[in-house]
Amino acid sequence: MAQAASDRLIEDLRQVIRDAEELLRVTAGQAGEKIAEARARAEESLLAARSRLAGLGSGAAVRAQAAADSADLYVRANPWAAIGIVAAAGLLVGLLIGRRGGDR
Repeated sequence: MAQAASDRLIEDLRQVIRDAEELLRVTAGQAGEKIAEARARAEESLLAARSRLAGLGSGAAVRAQAAADSADLYVRANPWAAIGIVAAAGLLVGLLIGRRGGDR
């Protein structure tokens, strides 16, 4: 659940960055000291947001790889237990699908 919320937040941040870039592009021809200052601040904020977002993405990839490595080690150390867990999960999913199909 928390991972889905994090993924959604990252996607929202990407959209905000795209929107801000579009706004900067559209207002590029505008003149004036206040507009130039606002554009400069926005560009700095965008650069910072992009770098933080890139860090979040690579951090998530590192955590996912660590989880996959951990699962691989467990399966290699306990192959029969892993097969039992997968079989039980498959049975449970099969029962749930069969029950849902019977309700129609």
